[in-house]
Amino acid sequence: MPLLTDPAAAAGLVTREIRAGSREGNSTRIAVARRTYPTGQKDLWEALTSAERLPRWFLPVSGELEVGGRYQLEGNAGGVVEECQEPQRFAVTWEFGGHMSWLTVTLSQDGSGTQLELVHEAPVDPQMWEQFGPGAVGVGWDLALLGLGIHLETGEAVDPEVAMSLHTTPEGLTFIRTAAEGWADAAIADGDDPTAAHTAAEQTIVFYTTEPEAGAES
Repeated sequence: MPLLTDPAAAAGLVTREIRAGSREGNSTRIAVARRTYPTGQKDLWEALTSAERLPRWFLPVSGELEVGGRYQLEGNAGGVVEECQEPQRFAVTWEFGGHMSWLTVTLSQDGSGTQLELVHEAPVDPQMWEQFGPGAVGVGWDLALLGLGIHLETGEAVDPEVAMSLHTTPEGLTFIRTAAEGWADAAIADGDDPTAAHTAAEQTIVFYTTEPEAGAES
């Protein structure tokens, strides 16, 4: 992965939205991230859904990548493929750490490029929301969308070691800070208290940029 020459601008390629929702009578919060990539819809769809291309910018995936099948991302979430309308839209459950949420990705033409809209809906955990706000999930997606952009631009796989150490660089810190503040602004636009939202953003930044202490127990 090349160094980010303008990390704030890179983070600014994503537009962010937060809104309230509900599933089966339970309150949810919905994080929406949109970014337009300078490539065709077919190419972007393949980068998102191909078991051969996903590891180049995200994670290896296994399972049945078809409606009703279960998938598993290596070391991360798994779930069920609930919908697939190639090359416009897919929806999956997002199951990790004993919790379930829902992910929908929609592609649409945007000028000469393709817009990706990622919608992640999750039940509200008031304590986690107060501590981190939407950035806990949102910044992770920002980093994934960054890796996707680099893969599409270069045609190459993102170096995992470089990606994993990005947060230790000044450019990475600026990217994460800009993204976290963007999610705070989106939460404020949805009605969250500004002071609480920015405090949560600062805690999200610390979470993403602090290295675990050597010898710390997991």
